[in-house]
Amino acid sequence: MRILVIEDNKDILANVLDYLELKGFSVDCAQDGVTGLHRAVSAHYDLIVLDIMLPGMDGYQVCKRLREDAGFATPIIMLTARDALDDRLQGLHSGADDYLVKPFALSELVARIYAILRRSQGSSAQQLSVADLSYDLDTLQVRRAGQLLKLNRTGLKLLELLMRRSPAVLRREVLEEGLWGEELPQSDSLRSQIHQLRQVIDKPFAAPLIHTVHGVGYCLAERAE
Repeated sequence: MRILVIEDNKDILANVLDYLELKGFSVDCAQDGVTGLHRAVSAHYDLIVLDIMLPGMDGYQVCKRLREDAGFATPIIMLTARDALDDRLQGLHSGADDYLVKPFALSELVARIYAILRRSQGSSAQQLSVADLSYDLDTLQVRRAGQLLKLNRTGLKLLELLMRRSPAVLRREVLEEGLWGEELPQSDSLRSQIHQLRQVIDKPFAAPLIHTVHGVGYCLAERAE
């Protein structure tokens, strides 16, 4: 998932970028409204984190131009130090999907990002595809090159995590948290699960899709050999 963060406070920006990258997101940034608007319309992002008090063009204007002028439906979370009802309403009326008041916990920001992405994907996200691999989330059927594959419950969950973020690299801790939450197994269960997934997804086929990024984690992507 690719996220654009538009924030002029350097300390807040650095903290948000580091935390989102730790969670496995691909992140770009801008420190003023004009640059942020330009980047938002020049590339694809799954979500935008947008501060209100920005130099050049404030967050309300950026949001309104994205919605009304550019016709963008990309989810937007607004960040602000203002907690008055009128300010929150103005942010929502300008087209924001959510509103987070500073100071905020980084874990809450990520929780809201996941919630908004789930809502925005809706029924359109019931079919995941990478190269010749497909996963129907309604029927739980996985196919590669038209061949039906069998995976256990944990394998399906791991595959969904990797496919949703493809081609991004997911850190080990992100995958472990997604599979087991806070109750992590003591043994190296993730490596075992990756091995089992490879036996089904990659071994019978010519080109591997699951790749190890040593010291970091794993990704699922089509790569030229």
